[in-house]
Amino acid sequence: MSDYIEIVGNLKHNIAQELPGITAQHRMAPTLREGGRFPTESNVNTRQSAVLIAVFQKLGFAHTILIKRTVYNGAHSGQISFPGGKFEEGDKDLTATALREAEEEVGILPKDVEVIGTLTPLYIPVSNMMVLPVVGIIPELNNLKLNLQEVEYTITPRLMHLHDKANISVKTLCINGKPVSAPYFFAENEIIWGATAMIISEFIDLF
Repeated sequence: MSDYIEIVGNLKHNIAQELPGITAQHRMAPTLREGGRFPTESNVNTRQSAVLIAVFQKLGFAHTILIKRTVYNGAHSGQISFPGGKFEEGDKDLTATALREAEEEVGILPKDVEVIGTLTPLYIPVSNMMVLPVVGIIPELNNLKLNLQEVEYTITPRLMHLHDKANISVKTLCINGKPVSAPYFFAENEIIWGATAMIISEFIDLF
């Protein structure tokens, strides 16, 4: 049974209400095995950024698009994330940042995106970024143009797949020499963890 119309309707209604916020985000937050979380507060040097959660229809079902970042000398090398990046001087606001980055990285045209709202900003300590998740509806996903310097490939999981608790697990990672317990979503043979998983955790509460 198709779910696109119901999910989009729920998203449009619920995103205009009080958001689930950091409580929902923290369900998927990595934690130090000896106790405690990573820093959650921004500082004077924190940079602003935004990502686009693009919802589209495929055979009647609601999907979203995530990217596999290329390997580079940076904090998010090789990770699965939503299209997005840093605020730049020419951007009108952070919504414009998300739309610009999505066009640059995967070829989604801003004119094709119906922005319906934003989620709770999330601080990412490893890159000292504050990221604003922007939610948009696009009619369909075709004619993608990947920026191969930044994007290795894309995945397009069904939203209800991410909503299914059977696809959530926990693994142990080593970050800066310390064991970290990292909850993750498993979708299309990819592990989605860290900030992206925390963003998804709030997002799925809206539908």
